[in-house]
Amino acid sequence: MRIGLFGAGRLGSAVMAAAEEAGHEIAWALENPGDPPSLPDVALDASHASGVAAHLAWARKTGCPLVIGATGWDRSALDGAEGWGVGVMVSPNFSLGVAFMRRAALALGRFAALEGGPDGGDADLAILERHHNRKLDAPSGTAKFLADALVQGDRAGGGDYDGWCSGAAVRGKVNVASIRAGDEVGYHELRLESAAETLVFSHQARSRAIFASGALRALEWMRDRKGLYSFDDFAASLINPLFDNGGR
Repeated sequence: MRIGLFGAGRLGSAVMAAAEEAGHEIAWALENPGDPPSLPDVALDASHASGVAAHLAWARKTGCPLVIGATGWDRSALDGAEGWGVGVMVSPNFSLGVAFMRRAALALGRFAALEGGPDGGDADLAILERHHNRKLDAPSGTAKFLADALVQGDRAGGGDYDGWCSGAAVRGKVNVASIRAGDEVGYHELRLESAAETLVFSHQARSRAIFASGALRALEWMRDRKGLYSFDDFAASLINPLFDNGGR
């Protein structure tokens, strides 16, 4: 498989090494925006948010499937993407562990609605996330992704959560706290706080290798696909069987 890389930073470099070790060919790796010199089988956008719209336009023009790992970009660039006739995957995080955490967030959100009861109750949902001091966006794309899952689970259980906030707590919002310090690869913590109990689920990335491995598997999965996908669509084929067959 021939892979094109937009962005040769930490993620791009790690994917390049993982791809070469797996026997794939790196067609090109562009550090700056520009026209790629050839058409690969699939491409990864691990660049800055400012370049995503141009890379989407390139994918639409060439028909090359594109996996987007950049964060903090304007999602309106995807308007109408289902009908472009090209495969696009959007992922704020390429860790299968985080995909599993999303399922925990759905369950925790639903449990919060149960704890809160019909009168709104006192169950609070929150997220703490930590990353290295060079990360530009806060909260992280992964924190927002997990907050959306908490909200989805809560609403499915009849709760009243409808979004997230940072700073002071707001009723009906998942409170998200961000820390940027040191060389932390990535840490995300889901919390439920009530008068009766506290529940905490956490995921810590100890190496960027998990993101490179996940991104490579996503690129392999996207090679011949068309339409708009998330990394969770890919992860579902691996993780969801754990939740099938009535838990057996």
